[in-house]
Amino acid sequence: MALSSSQSSENVAKNQSRANELDDARISLINIETSDDPKSKPTFLIQEEENKQNSGRQVPPSPEKLQSLMNFELPENGLGKPGLISAVENVLKYSVNTWDQGFMDKLFASTNAVGVISELVLAVLNTNVHVFKVSPALTIIEKTTAKTFAKLFGFDGPHAGGISTQGGSASNVTSIIIARSHLYPESKKLGNDLKRFVLFTSSHGHYSLKKAALMCGLGTDNIYSIPCDDSGRMIPSELEKKIQSSRAESKTPLYVNATAGTTVLGSYDPFVEISAICKQNNLWMHVDASWGGPVAFSEKYKNKLTGVHLADSLAVNPHKMMGVPVTCSFLLTPDIRNFHRANTLPADYLFHTRSSSEEIWDLADLTLQCGRRADSLKLALSWIYYGSNGFERQIDHAFSVAAEFATLVMKNPNLSLVSEDPPPCLQVCFYYTGYAGLKNDKKLNTQITSKIVHALIPRGFLVDYAPGNDGSFLRVVVNRETQMSTITDLIRAIEVVGTEIMNELS
Repeated sequence: MALSSSQSSENVAKNQSRANELDDARISLINIETSDDPKSKPTFLIQEEENKQNSGRQVPPSPEKLQSLMNFELPENGLGKPGLISAVENVLKYSVNTWDQGFMDKLFASTNAVGVISELVLAVLNTNVHVFKVSPALTIIEKTTAKTFAKLFGFDGPHAGGISTQGGSASNVTSIIIARSHLYPESKKLGNDLKRFVLFTSSHGHYSLKKAALMCGLGTDNIYSIPCDDSGRMIPSELEKKIQSSRAESKTPLYVNATAGTTVLGSYDPFVEISAICKQNNLWMHVDASWGGPVAFSEKYKNKLTGVHLADSLAVNPHKMMGVPVTCSFLLTPDIRNFHRANTLPADYLFHTRSSSEEIWDLADLTLQCGRRADSLKLALSWIYYGSNGFERQIDHAFSVAAEFATLVMKNPNLSLVSEDPPPCLQVCFYYTGYAGLKNDKKLNTQITSKIVHALIPRGFLVDYAPGNDGSFLRVVVNRETQMSTITDLIRAIEVVGTEIMNELS
């Protein structure tokens, strides 16, 4: 907003001073030296003094050591620009570099220049998208972005749309509140009453459902885990059995959480079959597509989502597969009116807009939150820059790399593939076995895997591991920037450190 002519020169001077301080900080940040070589500075590592003159290897710090090294304190008297720059340098120095090719640990990675710009715009605006009055442009952008996004998943009716939330877990818990309110309207006032509501999710589903049960007052004992097949997909017949058994226990089946892209194997549940069971039993069907949902952009891979258009709600996180800055999450639906009925409450000090149309402009009426950042702008600007076709190319590239990675693992005599070939999503899971093959010892296999993960860090690779039937295995997450040269380097590094570890253990 432009300065009015009546503003005092003192206020103008203050604003100019603030602008100068921000410029100084920006320039200092730009001048902080960084390396473009992804292998020259492994992520989140501190070099041990004794290694500096020897191998040059670096080791991850313990929390206690990092606390001592950072010596982070908040002063009584401001330290000005020197203190600011020193603090920022320390944050950058001791943080994980998710832009590094070797970062393949989690279901997210670096963003891009568009993402950084979107964060700057939001920081400059520093507003809420709770009421239209204080965020008119951002409200329009969120509504349009959510509606367009929803259409990709087959939610194309006149009331389709959604909202941005503070993460996939928030989307999931919000969907439960909406489901309860829609199916049992009296619960908005009476809560769970004596219904003893039950939620159903696959044994490979995200743990946020248990946290949601805590938040909704349901209790974790009322989360029923549904067995999965060997591919990590929920077994519909087992879901039906669990629903009937819960009724036999005088409980009230409420909600089924299906998953599009599980956190370990990346599996997609059979949505058509699950939907049929939900409709037959009058249950709300939610799809947690936080990880695997963006395949909706891809002509080649969107068939993985067959049946999601039958869902009552769907969570999807652009900050994962799409490289939008953390956090950016959406809860989408074929009927946004259910969101409004479940979440609107009288707050006359805040909500002043009344409209005769069904259109909802004060977006806090659709969520469990009041104040909320306009994270939808981050997806919107990225979409404007890359377009749907650009997202498709990025996703297709990542899936191609993951498929080739899995094939290399399958053909390697030192490795044993856990994932399917090709994998259902972007995680490639496998054991290091050596030529002797997989050990018939879960504890030993887990020990080998854990040691390999830690030994890879000084070599510039940050990967993860997960529990399996034969002990923990390596879980490597490909992203839209991953190159095949990185994958071949990783496999070579695993073979080298794996051999060393096997020799130590023998």
